[in-house]
Amino acid sequence: MPTTASRIGQINLVIIPSTDQDRSIEFYENELGFEKRTDAAFGDDYRWVEVYPPSGTTGIALAPPLPGKPTAVETGICLTTDDIDATHAHLQSLGVDVDAEVMRMGDPVPPTFWFRDPDGNTLLIVEQG
Repeated sequence: MPTTASRIGQINLVIIPSTDQDRSIEFYENELGFEKRTDAAFGDDYRWVEVYPPSGTTGIALAPPLPGKPTAVETGICLTTDDIDATHAHLQSLGVDVDAEVMRMGDPVPPTFWFRDPDGNTLLIVEQG
């Protein structure tokens, strides 16, 4: 696999704050259908948790927020779906905090919508055909 001059080859994880890791795991597994691939204690009182889309190679680490750092952040994470309307309706039916409507801006921007996890972290879903 080609790498950059810095030898960086891929994005592995994106870390987002989670004030209640068990609640976050439940959300990402049950509502989004992700799978928990790592759940391990580290340090004195910490726990490292990683969740991934079933066929994904890049995961989300659900980490306790650092003291004084914000939660409810704009994550910059963009997830894909092959049917934006079905995904929006499904998440809405589960009570997930999703935008009221799918945004349709026209080419070249695909249909999208935002949703928020239990900590208020914002993620984007994009239709990829």
